[in-house]
Amino acid sequence: MTTSSQPGDREWWKEAVVYQIYPQSFNDSDGDGIGDIPGIVEKVDYLDDLGVDVVWLNPVYESPMADNGYDIADYRSIHPEYGTIDDWERLLEELHDRDIRLIMDLVVNHTSDEHEWFQRSRQGDPEYDDYYYWREGDPEEPPNNWESFFGGPAWSWDDEREAWYLHLFDEKQPDLNWRNPDVRDDIFDMMTWWLDKGIDGFRMDVINLISKTEGLPDGETGTPATGTEHFVDGPRLGEYLTEMDERVLSNYDVLTVGEMAGGMTAEDAEPYVGRDGPLSMIIHFEHVHADVGEDGKWDIIDLDLDELRSSLHDWQTAMVEDGWNCLYLDNHDQPRAVSRFGDDGQFREESAKMLATFLFTLQGTPFVFQGQEIGMTNTTFGDPEKIRDVESENFLEAALERGESFEDVRPLLEARSRDNARTPMQWDDSEYAGFTDGEPWIHVNDNYTEINVEAARAEDDSIWHYYHDLIELREERDVFVYGDYELLAPDHDEVYAYRRTLGEEELVVVCNFFDGEPTVEFPVGQGDLLLGNYPDSTDGQDGSLELRPYEARIYER
Repeated sequence: MTTSSQPGDREWWKEAVVYQIYPQSFNDSDGDGIGDIPGIVEKVDYLDDLGVDVVWLNPVYESPMADNGYDIADYRSIHPEYGTIDDWERLLEELHDRDIRLIMDLVVNHTSDEHEWFQRSRQGDPEYDDYYYWREGDPEEPPNNWESFFGGPAWSWDDEREAWYLHLFDEKQPDLNWRNPDVRDDIFDMMTWWLDKGIDGFRMDVINLISKTEGLPDGETGTPATGTEHFVDGPRLGEYLTEMDERVLSNYDVLTVGEMAGGMTAEDAEPYVGRDGPLSMIIHFEHVHADVGEDGKWDIIDLDLDELRSSLHDWQTAMVEDGWNCLYLDNHDQPRAVSRFGDDGQFREESAKMLATFLFTLQGTPFVFQGQEIGMTNTTFGDPEKIRDVESENFLEAALERGESFEDVRPLLEARSRDNARTPMQWDDSEYAGFTDGEPWIHVNDNYTEINVEAARAEDDSIWHYYHDLIELREERDVFVYGDYELLAPDHDEVYAYRRTLGEEELVVVCNFFDGEPTVEFPVGQGDLLLGNYPDSTDGQDGSLELRPYEARIYER
């Protein structure tokens, strides 16, 4: 099937490359072991050299850091360990001076339990009484059987109010009650405050959890959490997002990226994106579940290329008429893609480049997570004391309660823990990878002496330069952005291949996802090799292509 994009509907965010910064682990300017905003300012020229167009900044708001900043205590203050609002304003200015835009993380499904709204709500302040979901009852029996995404009941008993409160994540992250119009007013006022300061949009954390079924009934047991049918894509989600768009977003030229937890499909997403939708694009999870078993995140299976290809093909075809795709493999919640979908040993460079080829040549906006551009890998946990991620801590605690040992589940943690993405950015081969002069808040990956920015930039054929070349190609050629998409070799066991066409421009992209040497039977047709991840890749000929492990080629016809 061939899909047809709409080149006439140009938007700056369609043509952009987004670079995600996890501030706690990016660059520490003051030696306290925690990355900070002045540290990001120090690296703005690096971002400019790489060629990115947008920075997505993970939360830098005031927070007790129960979930690394996704538990916000004050939406309009900067967390002291990250700096000050003046530091933030300097960062915005430095980015804008280089024509790099900034989008902020919007976390409004929940707050911290240390937020003033929750503190006043638990005290029974009439103005904030129902800002959250409170239920009275037996302190030994939660109001329903819903489960937290982090494990355990989604309810905690509060002794001060003598009632249960709902938290779909950590107990220090109580869910906001979006049914209350005052909650929506306060959130929309806060969003407007940030947009008036000059930011260029929002990445919206688990935004499809903000609507819950009336009455909060029991749910069916399942994964990833019991009750999801009552709090994922809830009944008033479209209404709330439309109101957000009408009252706030439509007044600005912004990029809005909605993270949709659960099993949102391309068909489900269509009402939320496009010309009449409230969002620019959606972060979905279908394709990153291609190596996840029936029991959820910690159930690891081999990569199912058919599932990966089928999912992405559905999104490519569904979004083309009136929508847009968010293209990602890495982020702060996912393990490192080169370890997960590639080979972080013998073929690390080849597989990292193959995954980059794949990321940049589908229809959509590519998102690059810090360190991805140098092929950073998953880490190791020789000691459970190294774990920092609350989700991983909860998983380990539950395993120990079942009688398992740390060594029993260590392989799962090393494959799936969010800490894999959160180890410090590897800038050079000095102590602590050049991230800090102090003791880092989380351990540095042992391979930093070989894998680091300084070494990558010094090597002409490195992963870093490959990313740089892809970014330049995407900027120069509209076919990368607005070209039609056509799936090729749809049943191949090892290769994902497709064609992109725009007018007389045509690209054929071929990606081998495994370490074998498959043959692909389809006509490339005397194509010129535009880019490949092996130095001696050849021009295309009619008939077949013989590929090497993790080989990727882009042909131009």
